[in-house]
Amino acid sequence: MTLALYVPRASVVHRLPAGAKLLALAALSVLVFAVPTWPVVCGALATVLLVGLVAARLPAATLLRQARAVLWWLVGLFVLHWLLSDALTGAVTVLRLLALVLAAAVVTATTRVTEMVAVVERILRPLEGLGIRPARIGLVIAMTLRFIPLIAERADRIREAQAARGGSLRGLRALTTAVVPLLVQVLQLAHTVSEALDARGADDVPVRRGPRAA
Repeated sequence: MTLALYVPRASVVHRLPAGAKLLALAALSVLVFAVPTWPVVCGALATVLLVGLVAARLPAATLLRQARAVLWWLVGLFVLHWLLSDALTGAVTVLRLLALVLAAAVVTATTRVTEMVAVVERILRPLEGLGIRPARIGLVIAMTLRFIPLIAERADRIREAQAARGGSLRGLRALTTAVVPLLVQVLQLAHTVSEALDARGADDVPVRRGPRAA
């Protein structure tokens, strides 16, 4: 899945504080799960599209890429609900999750990673007394947001390289031939990043200084 990263635009959505956008995303999640009705779900999806395409002026391809990334998963979920319950329930479930996926894409496309990380660190700062390190959690979030599109790019390169060598495999066989080299590259990348973080003391525990003696 390709994560929509920051798309620079001079829009009112881009100028909103990161905390407000994350709070709105959380409120939307609670709403569509607490009131899973057809009007609420359709209204939420329409609102997300209106905010993303009109208010934020994001390219339609940005949101379409997110929908295509989860298309088969949503289709499978719809079929499962159709078999176990009914088609209407499946449609509501699919539209609900699609609305949340697109809403998350709008937030990440209109908010810089540094701003989101700063909000998370500010929220977790009162928990420092319990041994939680907000800076470390912020680093994990920033690295996750960075590496998801990077891994997707590596996967695209592997598929292009296999196609250039005449590989025209499809289905499960094509998936297995792409997963192994991708897994190797991900492990190599993780090892390199871990060594770089260790060299910079990212895992060091800060020394707590006691009160100075009088």
